[in-house]
Amino acid sequence: MTPQDASQRNAELCQRAPVVPVLVINDASKARPLAEALVAGGLPALEVTLRTPQALDAISEMAKVEGGVVGAGTLLTPNDVKAAKAAGALFGVSPGATDALLQACEDEDMPLLPGVATASEAMRLLERGYTTQKFFPAEANGGAPALKAIGAPIPQVKFCPTGGISMKNVNDYLKLSNTLCVGGSWVAPADLVEKSDWSAIEELAREAASLTV
Repeated sequence: MTPQDASQRNAELCQRAPVVPVLVINDASKARPLAEALVAGGLPALEVTLRTPQALDAISEMAKVEGGVVGAGTLLTPNDVKAAKAAGALFGVSPGATDALLQACEDEDMPLLPGVATASEAMRLLERGYTTQKFFPAEANGGAPALKAIGAPIPQVKFCPTGGISMKNVNDYLKLSNTLCVGGSWVAPADLVEKSDWSAIEELAREAASLTV
């Protein structure tokens, strides 16, 4: 897969809904009903972070949900890419980007949304062909004003900002011309997942899906 193909597929993915849920799953038995609730609420693209021992099993369960597109977040190494793809992930997300990680995703036909924090990083990825990128950690890096400033001289790149985004500030990002969607964990709070309150999560997803880009 070329970087251009990866960027095109990720752009299409980001345009399915204004929010991509960022999920840290500690119990794989809850993965499928969680995915069903989020998809039913209008958020089909799901990012499961590889931060827990249950993550790969959770991806496998979520991959069975009709209408959902599950990806793996926190990809750090080529081995992460191979494991995520074997588990059923259809796209990848990383906090940053290394040559080894980029090459692994290209070799494995895994569309990658690579993370950047600076204009130089965005330019380097653009030079390689990645026109769809992740701005991370968004709030810690100056928030929407910083992303707007970075985007002004690099209009070729579109972003999915992630990190510290909630319903309180999401519209600040979505109104930017260089933002395709945002990543957020607020649509699946840990307490609601723990209680298996899928109806409440579906409602949060529906609220997020109604946002305008």
